[in-house]
Amino acid sequence: MKVFNFGLSGQERAGIVDAQGVLRDLSGHIGVIDAATIAAGLPQALASIDIDLLPELPANIRLGPCVLNPPTFYCIGLNYAAHADEAGMAHPSEPLVFSKAASALAGPNDDLILPPDAAKADWEVELGVVIGTHAWQLDEADALSAVAGYCVINDLSERAWQLEGTGQWIKGKSALGFGPIGPWLVTADEVADPADLNLWLDLNGQRLQDSNTSDLIFNIPQIIAHMSRRMALLPGDVIATGTPAGVGMGLKPPRYLRDGDVMELGIAGLGTQRQVVRA
Repeated sequence: MKVFNFGLSGQERAGIVDAQGVLRDLSGHIGVIDAATIAAGLPQALASIDIDLLPELPANIRLGPCVLNPPTFYCIGLNYAAHADEAGMAHPSEPLVFSKAASALAGPNDDLILPPDAAKADWEVELGVVIGTHAWQLDEADALSAVAGYCVINDLSERAWQLEGTGQWIKGKSALGFGPIGPWLVTADEVADPADLNLWLDLNGQRLQDSNTSDLIFNIPQIIAHMSRRMALLPGDVIATGTPAGVGMGLKPPRYLRDGDVMELGIAGLGTQRQVVRA
């Protein structure tokens, strides 16, 4: 299933994509797609609903973040070898885990409003993993059983805030709008192999990121198992699993986002995003 949230920011309701690709209003059965809904068992809640009888939604409806109120928005850094190389950083020996403020969440097609002192805003297409159960001390063999679904993430970053100041990377990752997720939360049963998904990002029509999740240094089971040995993962947690080469920081010369830029990005089977940058 592909589920999503739609409507004005702060007033989102749940929707679902039917077999023909029509967007339908799910909110008469499930209010929103959020951590509480996922914890209650999303597949079971959807099983008894006749999707074709749900009201159709307008094609131009605003899509919100595909998961609302995640307990934690995690990120994995330097998880594609070519990206670590372009950043001039050593390949990590274990998953590099940090977090992104949940207040950064945005809809997949919302404009990106740059903060006034953001000089080095950058793009990062990533495979998002949404946790479906309480996960603690998992082995790699069991790790995928904890996944509710997958989504597209643009892990936007302000590099000066991230790398040139003091403290943790979260400061450069968490401005308002710096976490577009969606359009859909695609349930795990619809993703045959998360280790073989093409992902890409275009800036103003130019393909800058073009890779496949087979190039991950640490794959999804390794990430989940490692994290679950250090912290309990909770239903609704979102994990951005790393970005491939082609970010603005790695270009020569570096290229950062500016007013009027258009980012288009996507992952095979998980949908696409489009953000227009505004000063």
